[in-house]
Amino acid sequence: MSDSGKGFYQVFEVFSRKNDTAPLQHQFSLLAPNHEIALVMAQENFMRREPVYDIWIVKRSDIRQMTQEEKESLKRLDNKDYRTTKGYGYLKKKWRQYEQEMLDEKEILSWKGEIQR
Repeated sequence: MSDSGKGFYQVFEVFSRKNDTAPLQHQFSLLAPNHEIALVMAQENFMRREPVYDIWIVKRSDIRQMTQEEKESLKRLDNKDYRTTKGYGYLKKKWRQYEQEMLDEKEILSWKGEIQR
């Protein structure tokens, strides 16, 4: 390719959905001079292989990746364990223990004849 045509092609990312409720999935990248040609090329390459509901074409230069500093801000704080269900695992055992104590108490009282079954 000559230097005059070096900037002619741009990289586009192709995303698709199989139906209206399916999530977008990245399929492939392609080189094209503009969005319209990229869409035609994506349809020609992709739609003949499998059924598709929707195709999205995005110029790679328009996609922004998070910096390392921004990724660090996504980490959870240490004091947020109450938001996950693993913090409540002891409740089943505690409830069983409580029920056992209640049954024992009722049983003991029934021996005196105070509780009717």
